[in-house]
Amino acid sequence: MTMNSSKPSPADITSMSARAIAKAVAASTLTAEAVTEVWLDRIAAVEPSLHAFIHHAPEKARAFAAVAPKGPLAGVPFGIKDVIETRDMPTEYGSAAYPGWQPCRDAPVVHLARQAGAVFMGKTVSTEFATASPGATVNPFDPKRTPGGSSSGTAAALGAGLILLGLGTQTSGSTIRPAAYCGVAAIKPSPKLIETFGVKPLSQTLDVVGPMARDIRDLALLVSVCMRRPELAPDVLAPEGDLPLQPMGLFLPVHDPVADFAPLEKAASVLGSVTAQPVPEWFEAIGPAQDDVFGWEASIALATDRDLHWDKLRPLTHEFMERQAKSTFAGWQTGLATRDAALRNLAALFGGADFLITPAAPGEAPLGLERTGPATYNIRWTLLGCPSVTIPAGFGPAGMPIGLQLVARPGEDAALLRQAAAVEDRLRAAGIEARPSEA
Repeated sequence: MTMNSSKPSPADITSMSARAIAKAVAASTLTAEAVTEVWLDRIAAVEPSLHAFIHHAPEKARAFAAVAPKGPLAGVPFGIKDVIETRDMPTEYGSAAYPGWQPCRDAPVVHLARQAGAVFMGKTVSTEFATASPGATVNPFDPKRTPGGSSSGTAAALGAGLILLGLGTQTSGSTIRPAAYCGVAAIKPSPKLIETFGVKPLSQTLDVVGPMARDIRDLALLVSVCMRRPELAPDVLAPEGDLPLQPMGLFLPVHDPVADFAPLEKAASVLGSVTAQPVPEWFEAIGPAQDDVFGWEASIALATDRDLHWDKLRPLTHEFMERQAKSTFAGWQTGLATRDAALRNLAALFGGADFLITPAAPGEAPLGLERTGPATYNIRWTLLGCPSVTIPAGFGPAGMPIGLQLVARPGEDAALLRQAAAVEDRLRAAGIEARPSEA
């Protein structure tokens, strides 16, 4: 960014990354108030047609910005998925069963972002209870297409440039997939590295908080705050420049008649030494195992809502609950055993590669707003606890974003972010990246 005067223009400010804004606010060359007003104007212009927020809080944002916030996220516009609790904004879990419900305290991950200086623009739309029934949000690249789910509002707000950082959640594919559909970056971290207390539970085994951003280095900045690991910040983890690429394998499922892998293969072709990695025969069984684990745990996590609020819930939520109610303890045990056996055979998944390149979704966001798209390429990594990142990787035949999913072994989140930054650099150098939405 080049500024021609001591007072940056709105265009100057909107061209800045989250990390650049935080540095400028810390150096007092930019005020959080100025940043906030620019993004509030952007939200006022775009949000009426995008519907990314369930609760927009401009006066709270202005009040927080006015106290000159400090920290690694100082002044950065931020969105929080509606299933994550906030002490000063309602948390309705995407459901009419909890209208205006106000928690008494922030979820720990929200507290960390607040203490780091992020300016909360509001709560973003979630599917009902982060399950199947969509909210009102549309895709910022095409309002006739889904933004994905369940972290639909955060992904769409990022894709449209209404925020620079945000929080989603994932139990199946609810962070990785909507990020791919909306042309932004996101991480499904290894389990337990980001606290999930204060997040509407679905599955104690599978639930994770999913940080989201406009690019990988901003994502690393947010992850460093959420994980309380300053060494993951972009200046330390992945400085600008020619980062080396570690060995990667291209991991494509063999049976998917509807998927279009051509854009993904094009992206992989510019990354150099990417070798095709065979899919073990037992890999497909991890999908049903995830269903069994999710089903048994969700059937109790949502029991109160099912038994006390059934008449307030949407039809797709009814279908979801009825399906999960058929789950069994034996199935749950078998699902966990299948996971454990797979973890003992990670070498068969990764081969000689340090990372795997896989689809983040079957392709572009599908037409229609009634469904959020399949989590086919996410559920197995979620059950295995393998961290994964969505990297914007160009556009498909319909002109919609395509996301590349980069996967690492459990616990290798830092290495994954470093590799993702290197991949993003190569894709940009080749002219393969997501353009800003015209919403």
